[in-house]
Amino acid sequence: QKMAEPLGLRDEYEEGTVGAPALAGSCLADNRLNLDVYPDGCCRFLQLFKEQQGEVVQVEFLRLSSNDCLLDTTLGSLPHLKHLKSLVLKGGHARDEFGSYQHGSLTSLPPDFGNLRCLTHLDLSFNRLSTLPSCILHLPSLRVLLVSHNSLVTLPEDFGCLSKLTFFSAMKNQLKDLPQSIGELSMLQDLDLSENALEFLPEEVGNLQNCTELDLSGNRLLSIPESLANLKSLRRLHLHSNLLVTVPASLASLPNLSRLDLQNNCLRAIPAEIQTLPFVHVRGNPLGETEPSPQADKSSTRRLKRLFLASGEGSFTVTSEGCRVVLACGIHLYFPPGAASDPLRIHFRSLTPDPQWVKLRHHDVLLSRVLELQPHGVQFQQEVQIWMPYISPQTPHQHEVVVRTFSGQSWNDLKTRVKQKRKSKKCVAHCCVLHFSWFLVASRLVQNECKVPAEGTLLFSSVDPNIKVIFPPGVTKEPRSVKLQVLPVSAEEIQEITAHAECRAGPLLYLSQDSTVDFLKPVRIQLPLPPGVTGLNLDRSRLHILHGDLEGQTWNDITSEVVLEFTHLYAVFEVTHFSWYWLWYTTKTYIGGIAKKVYERLRLYQVNFIALQRKRDPEQVLLQCVPKHKVDPVLKKLQDRYRGPEPSDMVEMFEGEQFFAAFERGISIDMDRPDCVDGRLSFIFYSHLKNMKEIYVTSPVDRKGQAVKGQVSFYRGAVPDSIPEDASRRRKGPDSLWLATLPIKLPQLKPRDENPGPLYGFSFPPLNLGNAETGYLTQANLLSIARRVGADWQSIGLNLGLTYQQIERIGYNNREDLNKQILDMLFSWAQQNSEDPDCVSKLITAMKESGRQDIADEVEAIIELGRQKYSESIRRLGLEQESSTEDSAIAM
Repeated sequence: QKMAEPLGLRDEYEEGTVGAPALAGSCLADNRLNLDVYPDGCCRFLQLFKEQQGEVVQVEFLRLSSNDCLLDTTLGSLPHLKHLKSLVLKGGHARDEFGSYQHGSLTSLPPDFGNLRCLTHLDLSFNRLSTLPSCILHLPSLRVLLVSHNSLVTLPEDFGCLSKLTFFSAMKNQLKDLPQSIGELSMLQDLDLSENALEFLPEEVGNLQNCTELDLSGNRLLSIPESLANLKSLRRLHLHSNLLVTVPASLASLPNLSRLDLQNNCLRAIPAEIQTLPFVHVRGNPLGETEPSPQADKSSTRRLKRLFLASGEGSFTVTSEGCRVVLACGIHLYFPPGAASDPLRIHFRSLTPDPQWVKLRHHDVLLSRVLELQPHGVQFQQEVQIWMPYISPQTPHQHEVVVRTFSGQSWNDLKTRVKQKRKSKKCVAHCCVLHFSWFLVASRLVQNECKVPAEGTLLFSSVDPNIKVIFPPGVTKEPRSVKLQVLPVSAEEIQEITAHAECRAGPLLYLSQDSTVDFLKPVRIQLPLPPGVTGLNLDRSRLHILHGDLEGQTWNDITSEVVLEFTHLYAVFEVTHFSWYWLWYTTKTYIGGIAKKVYERLRLYQVNFIALQRKRDPEQVLLQCVPKHKVDPVLKKLQDRYRGPEPSDMVEMFEGEQFFAAFERGISIDMDRPDCVDGRLSFIFYSHLKNMKEIYVTSPVDRKGQAVKGQVSFYRGAVPDSIPEDASRRRKGPDSLWLATLPIKLPQLKPRDENPGPLYGFSFPPLNLGNAETGYLTQANLLSIARRVGADWQSIGLNLGLTYQQIERIGYNNREDLNKQILDMLFSWAQQNSEDPDCVSKLITAMKESGRQDIADEVEAIIELGRQKYSESIRRLGLEQESSTEDSAIAM
């Protein structure tokens, strides 16, 4: 029987059957012990084992829940049950806040577990196994093994030594390949490897002569080996939902085959021998080179629906058939068949990150915009997959990429897989969810974690294996989760910040746990000595252990409060609670203030400000905030189209900090921009995102043909709440919030004719582009856009779809006046396309293709403002549909 459901095994006793007075008699009847109907089943087992050990060790059938908090303690007793034939240690008996089944806590098995010589049935489904425990390979009688819904990446090379295995299920893991020894399982009858990450199969799979059912669905197989034609006993072969381009024609020769499922692959052709089989299922393949067989389902050529959404669209519908969705921003969504039982309208938005509600933790880096999917909290029947593009972080060995989602109270990290697209080299983060909310991609310090049982354990850092945390036996009564993160700090960074050659520090260690109770026994922490310091040259008076609070804002010297031990390479000390720890070696007597300064500087980015003017139209000004290491490549990329002053002196900023740009001395900007606050342009600095705007500047007074010399100055704004105020200010000059000033020069104007020109004196028929719901572009908006087009009008016209003949005619008819040429082009196109619901999106695309991102940004801002006004008016009239309480905003 295939164990696909979390509660796949039926309870053999009704609730209440096993009462306290008759506990032992009922549980041990027929040597069958069944305790997973209780939340404290392991406690009951331990009680029985203690009081009636002689009877318990005779038990042959045992089932326990791996969601039980005493599981780790119970595991130590199981090897004593020498007569045990069937053991179920299965998770999925509890649900989280969204109703999803919670995996059990099982991550390993005790080494002497292999002494269970009689064990024939072992179910470890719905747990947290990342590797198959080696002791399983020493179970000589094992016939049935279930490890579905775990986190296995590979199987042991000697997996084939389980010679008596007849049923093996590893569905819903992360297996990328199979060992060649799998072909040695000569008695295997049922093999389930569905929903993994297999890309190829070893030829040895063809040696499974007794295999009757083989399930390889939901993998990444591009092909299957010819050796599968050797499986003469095979009755059912499941290959659906892979990437198969072709299948061997020899499969048609299998004498007992009664079902061949090839649905949802990439098959463009199917061998004629297979087409004639009446039990072949090929729905969801792009069949084009051959016709499907007459016996096949009439709908067999229908593919899973694919939706490609344009930039102006904000919703789509999902049916029970499922679909693949590609958003204009590059995000992909996959709704498997059956994910939604009824048609469901999905709304989405790509939001600019706002530090008010995107709460980054210490040393986190934001790598993407924020994706909002609605309805919030909607529950799907199957997991929906999300692929989010992101910007690759600069320190991949110290950081890891995660998709983060909002749960209604806080942001939580999802299990994330990352990959790089082969052609575009773009990075994509992949996750699976059962409900919708807000999502973003972030980079965090690499996190190592473990479950600490009562008998203790060992945790070490994968970034620096020299950092270890040792939990002795009796350290806790109840198992608790512990997380470890490490930030390596180079000697050069310490010296640069402290300006003291003799200051040295080791890596920064952060430990946290899910319990508020201190450990019952001291926990030993091993840290490497700072660079250049060994046990031979160590001066103990110069060594300091610093302890930081949970926010990392204050550092206290706890050297005198702990017992320090030293080896040639390490310092070892003991603590009973967790926080930040830092090992320093210095001649300074007061080290806490120095550590605080260094810690804050480690979270700062050195940045430059850039102000560039377009060579063809200097009134188009590009403003950008660039991290220090990106300045040269950014300038090199822009130099063909822009010119301007040198970048500003370096300033220091935090991730998520707000700043403003203000134009001064004879230069002004459009104050109606949505990002304009009190005459200043608002920016939010995220180190890996584009902190850039392109705007149109003017002189508020008549220049009378003269050039104007002005400037743009940058000022600090709000900073994230967790950052101390004194660290957010660079005190330089009369304004403590001032950051930098760069000169801007508007060139001398060409003489104008006496005629004021069509921009100011002509009228045009009223028109509205777009619609009320998505936002209008009005005649006044088009006039504003026309003022900024300049000499690019021909390129923009061609990208809008006008022909060369139309462009030449407009140019000839208005050959004496550039303004007339621009207006004729723009309004001619607008009048021809005023009935097109997608005309605004086409205008935005044309501006981008013409290199006018500044105008594209302005149009998008106008449209977004129109959408907001429309939504507000609908809300005021009470016409808005009922929605969940979460739909309005994120309440932090």
